[in-house]
Amino acid sequence: MTRRPPGDARAVAVGVGDGTLRRMDVAVVDYQAPDAPERFSESLRETGFGVIVNHPLDWSLVEKVYAEWSALFDDPAVSEYTTSDSQAGYFPPDISETAKGFQVRDLKEFFHVYPWSIYPSQVSDAAMRYRDTATEVALTLLDWVEDQLPPEIADRLSMPLSQMMDRSTRTLLRVLRYPPLPAEVPEGAVRAAAHEDINLLTVLPASDQPGLELLGTNGEWYPVPCDPGSLAVNGGEMLDLATGGYYPATTHRVVNPTGDAARHARMSLPLFLHPADDVVLAEGRTAYEFLMQRIAELRGER
Repeated sequence: MTRRPPGDARAVAVGVGDGTLRRMDVAVVDYQAPDAPERFSESLRETGFGVIVNHPLDWSLVEKVYAEWSALFDDPAVSEYTTSDSQAGYFPPDISETAKGFQVRDLKEFFHVYPWSIYPSQVSDAAMRYRDTATEVALTLLDWVEDQLPPEIADRLSMPLSQMMDRSTRTLLRVLRYPPLPAEVPEGAVRAAAHEDINLLTVLPASDQPGLELLGTNGEWYPVPCDPGSLAVNGGEMLDLATGGYYPATTHRVVNPTGDAARHARMSLPLFLHPADDVVLAEGRTAYEFLMQRIAELRGER
């Protein structure tokens, strides 16, 4: 991938209501720049995504997590941590998610890490240290988003976005691996089928392999710019619901690689920023009720 200077933005053509095309930028924003809050929030509103560079996250820590957990996923001992409640622990490929509206499971495996949950002894505390710093960055970005809300949108919130995080225990670090593709890929199976995230914000360090794409309003798919060392950030359904669509939850996916890349795994490290359970998002729906509904859908229960 080509490196871009801080503050750069890449344009993708997307459709508007009359079928014509306009240009819409997924901004690459310098975290330290004076106009970073405005530029990031504008990109999140217009595209559902923003890309952050020059941030406080130690990239060597990301690489350490990728290396340690890649080895753990190859270790038979990982099965000792297989989830029993569909919330924390290890999710092997045969019980991983099926995206809402799809019948075939994604080609992935992952481990859910909460401050209160089981943690494997085979790895260091690097993932927890990463989680703490990533959470602080995510909270700062949420403050930016809140500060850029028009008064009429802010007034519809049950409480300020930043206060929604008070007492929250749901913020999740998912250590995720997409294994090498099998010789025979099941029909319709992809690494991550088209979906929207459930939460408020997702912070995602650049993977060690490409593949992340967002859906434009013209129905075309576009690669999300996220070079090594950068963070892709997107809004989730909870933010969409709370702001009445002002910050949209944009559909995205991870496509299957081709050629030599198909023989290699892809590591990913999304942090999902979740509000406290009793927060009312909109129309009397609490964050807990909304989360449980979405989890049931991912399990194929409704």
